Parts: sequence; structure tokens; C-alpha cells
Amino acid sequence: MSAHRGPPGPAAHAAPAPRPVEVALLASVFVIAACGLVYELAAGALASYLLGDSVLQFSTIIGSYLFAMGIGSWLSRYLERQLPAHFLRIELLVALAGGALPALLFLANAYAPGAFRVLLYGLVLLVGVLVGLEIPLVMRILKRNVALKDLVSQVLTFDYLGALAVSIAFPLLLVPQLGLIRTGLLFGLMNAAVALWALWLFRHELRRLRSHAAACGLTLLALAAGFAGADHITTLAEDKFYQDRVVFTATSPYQRIVVTSGRQGHRLFLNGNLQFAERDEYRYHEALVHPAMAAHGAPKKVAVLGGGDGMAVREILKYPSVESVTLVELDPNMTQLFSQHETLARLNGHALASPKVKVVNTDAFRWLDEGTDTYDVIVVDFPDPTNFAIGKLYTSSFYALLDKRLAASGYAVIQTTSPLVARQSFWTVVATVESVGLRATPYHAHVPSFGEWGYVIASHRPWRLPQQLPEGLRFLNLQSLPQLFDFPQDMARVPAEVNRLSNQVLVTTYEREWGQVLPAH
Repeated sequence: MSAHRGPPGPAAHAAPAPRPVEVALLASVFVIAACGLVYELAAGALASYLLGDSVLQFSTIIGSYLFAMGIGSWLSRYLERQLPAHFLRIELLVALAGGALPALLFLANAYAPGAFRVLLYGLVLLVGVLVGLEIPLVMRILKRNVALKDLVSQVLTFDYLGALAVSIAFPLLLVPQLGLIRTGLLFGLMNAAVALWALWLFRHELRRLRSHAAACGLTLLALAAGFAGADHITTLAEDKFYQDRVVFTATSPYQRIVVTSGRQGHRLFLNGNLQFAERDEYRYHEALVHPAMAAHGAPKKVAVLGGGDGMAVREILKYPSVESVTLVELDPNMTQLFSQHETLARLNGHALASPKVKVVNTDAFRWLDEGTDTYDVIVVDFPDPTNFAIGKLYTSSFYALLDKRLAASGYAVIQTTSPLVARQSFWTVVATVESVGLRATPYHAHVPSFGEWGYVIASHRPWRLPQQLPEGLRFLNLQSLPQLFDFPQDMARVPAEVNRLSNQVLVTTYEREWGQVLPAH
């Protein structure tokens, strides 16, 4: 008599537990996705630092990378046998090409600038093809034991999770703490670790196990040596790129900061662009600050937007009437550097340590929008509009907010690039200031490190020449001041379009004009 069979128990329908190989490969998908995105972001960040126009650089690099991944996925169809061996070799190639990408680009920018773009896109395409090969190979290896519907969902889930993790960590943790070169090498080590992991997982399937093990070991050793010597690589590149000795470097989420020292003093570079030179910065900052401050007569509340080096604040504090100065600087690395580094703090006269000065590390656009206080003088000292992130600070939307925060009798002054080299850009800023109902009074000064440089005073009332200036100025005096407001024929006003958030014409105009006089990579 046979026993009655009841309904199957829960265990009968339970899915089989994942095998260790499956778990390991899915974990490797997470790492692969993270590494691939890091290489893509590093290439985009470096191109933005060195070539400008972040939107263009990231767009073309992301597009090239995705195209290359598609090519890699298509090529994977031709890998039919020994899939674990192919996967291991590809991982090692990605580790070397992707891990070394930032270091190679830094060195190329310094030693072979003419080849920079070729190397940039060559590496992006190479890494993209290799990464495009990886995921199809993993899926085909897992297909042996995982149903197709589960396979696709699991692989893509881990792929997207890896990308999410890195997209958050890259700007907030990796670049500020490690810099681009070490970040690339760290993730190259992670790719090599995946290869080593694959070596162990498939040790019974791989031929020439010792050769594969030696390749893994050499790759890990090379990347580890690069990681340990990353500072030397950076120094090697920057000592060649900059004429003088590099005395300080830092990479923040916003920019690459470099300070050099030479026979003509210290110089500050942001993303490779000169911001001031010690030998003549007094010309730039006296011209920026005093025409507006002295015209007011007795300013009490002053705001500085940008200008984290503190030089403009130094000039503002020469007026006894000033009771408070609010310095709004996005990058805390800048204000810390110029308040804590003894030599650099000396350049600004330790202005940032004054009890009258309040430092606010935030976006100037947001600060204007969220506040209600008005100011007697507002000094706007942003870098030139080399990309759309900075370009928004030169738009009619920004100047409308500036208008609301300016006292009725106040003056704002804006640094406005060169009216000689970038004539159209200069008058675009003037037209944009006027478009929000402010009076615009343009002027210019000669700064040897920059050439002819321009500024615009924005106000509700007509600007008038001041009757006195602070004592001890090295450049400006009452006799020469009127000449700053006279424009020769080659800098005279030309028709210009208003720069709006919706079009950002200034960025493309600026890039075109400066591109005609600066050597391109």
C-alpha cells in the first residue's frame, strides 16, 4: 500500500541557493560598473579642467564612451570559447588603461599638449570598448546556472547600483580626498582585484594558470606603485606645465587649485587659468574695488561674491567707514588656503582674519536669492565664464538678484574679462547688466599679467568720479582715474546680445574670442 502524497512543502518551490560563483560574479558586476563610471567621470573632469566648457567635454566624452561600450558589446559575440580566460584578460586591460587614464592625461597635457585630445578620446574609446565586453561575458558565464529572466534583472541591478554608488562618491569623497590620479589608480586596483578573484573562481577551467597569476600580480604591483607615487606624477606634470615652482595644489569638487612661486612672486591658477600674479595683482584689485567704494563715500555694509583669495577684501578694509564685509565663496578650500597659509594670508594682509569679515561658503546665486539684506557696495569677482556653471553668474537672472540686494545709493562692480581680446564678451556683460534696469558704467585697466582688463559698475543712480581715494594705493590716483573710463576705438562698444540662463551666449562667445589668441590642445 503506497503512502498518500500530500501537497508539496515550501521547500519544494524554493529557489536553489545561489552558488558562490554566481554571488562572486554579481559582486564583480557592481565593481565593474563602479570602475567604468569612475574612468568616464575622471576623463570628463580632466577635460573640463584643462579644456574648459564642461558641458561640451562631458557630452562628447559620455557619448564617445557609450558608443565604445556598444562596440564592445557587439564584439563580444566573437568570443566563443574560454570565456573566463577572456574575462580575466579584459579585466586586466581595463585596470591598466582606466587606472592610468588620469595620470597619462595629466602628463600629456604638460609634455605633449598637441596630442592631448587624441590621447583623451583614444583612452575613452579603448576603456569603453573593454567595459562593453565585460558585462556580456559575465552574463554568458552566469547563463550556465541562472535562468535568463533572473540573469538579466540581477546583472543590470548590480550594474546600476555600482554606477549610483560612484556617482555620489566621486564628487563628494573620492576627488576631494584622493585627487583624480589616485582615484583612477584605486579603481584600477579594484579592476585588477576582480581579475584575481576570477582567477581563483575559475582556477579549474583556466589554462596556463601561472601565466594568468603572473599577469594579475604584475598589474596589481604596477597600479599599487602608481598609487604610492601619485604625488610625484602630479608634481612631474605640473612642474612642466607651470613655469614656476609649484608650492601648493588641491583638488576640490569645484576646481583644481595650484599656487606657484618664482622670481616674480606667487601666482594662483584655477583649473589651469591664471587668477592673479603677486607682482601686479594690486593693479587688478585696486581697479576692481576703489572706483565703486570711493564713489560711494562712506560704505558700511559690503559684500564680495567670489574673490576667495581675500585680495578684494584687503582693499575694502582700507575704508574706515566699513563695518562689515560678507565674503561669499563657493569653495571652502580657497578661503581656508588664503586664511591659513601664512605666505598667502600675508598677501591679502590677513584680511580674512579681520573681525569685520564674515566668510560664507555657498553658491552666490543661491545666496543672493535667499537673502534680503541690502549692501552699499557689492564686489563681484568671479572667474571668467569658461563654462555654463560659471556663465550663469553673468546672466540677466543673476543681475536681477544683484539689483535687489543693492542699496538704493549703492554700487556693484563686476570683473568683466578683457575688452580688447574678448570685446564682444565684454559688451555682452554690459548689455546684460542694463537689461535688468541697472545703469552700467564700463571701464578698463592695464594689468601686465592679463593685458587690458575690463570692469563694469552697476548702480541705480549715475556713477560719478570720486573726489578722494584711500592713501597708500600703488596704482590708482585721482589724476589717472578718469582715463580708465575712456575706451579707444579698438575697445569701443559693439552690439551685443543679452546673456540669459536660457541661452548662455556669453560662454560660447567667450570661448570663441579667447580661442583665437590662446593655443588649443
